Formats: sequence, C-alpha cells, structure tokens
Amino acid sequence: MKPSGSYLGWFGIIRLGFVQAALGAIVVIATSTMNRVMVVELALPAMLPGALVALHYAVQILRPRLGFGSDIGGRRTPWIVGGMAVLGLGGVLAAAGIAWMTSNVAAGIALAVLAFVLIGVGVGSAGTSLLVLLAKRVDPGKRAAAATIVWMMMIVGFVLTTVIVGALLDPYSAKRLLMITAAVAVAALAITLLATAGLEGQGRSTGEAETEKPPFMKALREVWAESRARRFTIFVFVSMLAYSAQDLILEPFAGSVFGFTPGASTKLAGVQHGGVLAGMILVALAGTGWRGRRFGSLQTWTVGGCVASCAALLALTVGGLTGIGWPLKENVFLLGAANGAFAVAAIGSMMIYASEGRAGREGVRMGLWGAAQAIAFGLGGFAGAAASDVARAVIGADGPAYALVFGLESLLFLVAARLAARLSAAQPSRHSFPSTAGAQLAGQKV
Repeated sequence: MKPSGSYLGWFGIIRLGFVQAALGAIVVIATSTMNRVMVVELALPAMLPGALVALHYAVQILRPRLGFGSDIGGRRTPWIVGGMAVLGLGGVLAAAGIAWMTSNVAAGIALAVLAFVLIGVGVGSAGTSLLVLLAKRVDPGKRAAAATIVWMMMIVGFVLTTVIVGALLDPYSAKRLLMITAAVAVAALAITLLATAGLEGQGRSTGEAETEKPPFMKALREVWAESRARRFTIFVFVSMLAYSAQDLILEPFAGSVFGFTPGASTKLAGVQHGGVLAGMILVALAGTGWRGRRFGSLQTWTVGGCVASCAALLALTVGGLTGIGWPLKENVFLLGAANGAFAVAAIGSMMIYASEGRAGREGVRMGLWGAAQAIAFGLGGFAGAAASDVARAVIGADGPAYALVFGLESLLFLVAARLAARLSAAQPSRHSFPSTAGAQLAGQKV
C-alpha cells in the first residue's frame, strides 16, 4: 500500500480525472437529457425540471457535513465510491420517475424529487472527497495542472455522454432512457472502483480518528472562525454567482439581439466552452512552467481572470447596445477563456487552502466551499434569467435589457476580483505556484 504522505504522479491524477468524468456523465443525463424529455416528450412545464435541478444544488448544502465524515475516518475513497453509488441510484430513480410520469404524473414527480435529492447527496459526497484527495496527494507545483486535467476530463465526460446517449436514445422511449441511465450508472461506479483502487493508502488509524472526533457543528464553527476559510467562502459564492448568471441568458441573447438560429446559438455555447478549456490550459501551462520558469501566481490568475471576465461582460454590454455587427463569437470566446482561467486558478487555490488551519478539517473546508459554489450556481442561473425578464419588461427592448444584466454581472466579477486580491495578500507566498523541486522534499512521488 502506498504511503499516505506520498504524491500522485500524472497517471494517478488522470485516474482521479476518470472519476470526475464518470460523475459528470451521470449528472449531464439528469440535468440535460431528462430536462429535455420532461419538457418536450412529456409536455410538462419547464419549471419542473428547473426546480429539480435547483433541488440537487440546494441539497449540496450538506457538503460540509459530508466532508466532515471523511475527515473523521481520514480516508476519502469510501466517500467517493459511496457518493458515486448514491449518485448512480439517483440517476436511475430519476429515469424511473420520468417513466412513471407517463401514467401517474404526481407519483412520478414524487419519485423524481427523491431521485434528485440523492443526486445532490451523491455529487456532494464524491465531489468533495475527490477534491480533498487531490489537495492532499498532489505535488503543490502540479496543482493548477491537476485541476485543469480533472476538469477537462469532466467536460470530456459531458461531451462523450451526450453524443453516445443521444445516438442510443433514438427512437425515444421511457424504457430505453431507463436502460441507458442504468448502464451509465453501472459503468460510472465500475470506473470509480477501478480508478481509486489502492490510490489513497491507509489514512489515519482508527484510534487516532476516534480521539479526534469533535461534534460536526463545533468543527464547522472552527473552520468558519478561520479568516482564510471564511473569506474564501465569500469569494467562491460571489465569483460563482457571477459565473453562472450568464448561463441561461447567453443563447437567448444571441437569438433575440443577433438573430442566431437555435443551431447557431448552440454552436455559440460550444465556442464559449472552447474558450473555457483554453483558459484552463493556459493557467496549467503557466503553473507547470517552461524550462523551469513559471508565469504568474495563482493569485494573479484568479484576480486577472475575474477582471478579464468583467471586461468581457462589459464588451457584451456594448454588444447588446450595438447589435448586429458586433464580433459576438470572439467576445464569447474571450469570456469563456477568462472564466476558465479564474476558475481553474481558484480551484488550485482551494487545493492549497484546504490544508491550512486546524489539521483534520480539510473535508469541512472543501465542503463549505463546495456548498457555496452549489448555492451560487442554483441562484445565479435563476437570478440572471429573472433579471433579464424584468429588464425587458421595464425597458421594452431586448438589446438594452440584456446589456443592463451583463453590466450588473460584470460588477459582480469586479467585486470577486477585489475579494480574491484581499484574500491572497495576507500570505502571498502560499498562493503562488510552488516550486516542484521544493515540494518533492516533502514527500515521494508515486
């Protein structure tokens, strides 16, 4: 068994990336494919799948408690595997609920509610413990690159799942959706078991774990009392609120203001995702360095990414006022790149900060930040859509209305940049890309 203090090599990081990809495969079926089926095939109100997706985000307020559970035992693998099993069960029950809706809508909705609660719990358990394991087992000099690899593999999981499921789902039937979802859930659990086997080590001894077992609320209060953890929680919430507020309005904006067809607006979303990947890769390369030289720090990339996101949204504001003729695709690509840069730099910072403060609270810290992110995502999408509706009703013109909303979102990113700068100023040396050579002195590479 590998020693618990050793570092993962690139292959070990990629193995954890497969877990993240498996997690994303189940989530994208539940939040995308099933969303469409309920609205189109079953002709149910769009607010139903919207509420179910919001529910799975709301349930993730339990992330600190789930992270605390993994802190107590000192091992993350059981919580990753268990979370994936719960997530898979939730996905299967959600598909079963949709099938039930065809004959009994109320009963099907009730089962779907339970299913999305399980999906939220599964994502919270597996996702939180996966990040903690990365934080504890990745060489500090590789953390930005590791975050990029894991998140890129999750996006690849999204893409492959939608392509494969889309091909297998035609012609649609509720039974076919249930069988495909069950197959994906089983495959995801199998991948997780194989990817995590022997990767973590023994963790702490049972006796040590028992003597350090505080009540959960005491542990949470201890973490919240830490200035770094508290400020980072606020930063995560504000930045992710700004990040997610654009999700549901970018394509309608392209259609109503620039005349994009549904197919063209969907391709525009692909342009944005391409920008996100480019931004992530840029930060990873900066952190890994070229011929031993690193470019910038995690602080620089986090603050800079937020400022660049602010600038890109201000440009979209101008585009809303200008209309046709504005370079929308280029603008959206730059927005995606700025978002990707700040996001992966923030995740790298998260991996560093998780181990700061009182020992044995890494799961609580990561859970607290994960909960802030989930709540912000749930609120951000709704707030952005609602603000655009209100602005259009008051202003009476689509372009200026969307411009106003994008302008407000840019201000949120400016606030996030300020929060990130203040957060890192206290201990800038801990927030830079650490020296790989120096980090190797702290443990062996696996």
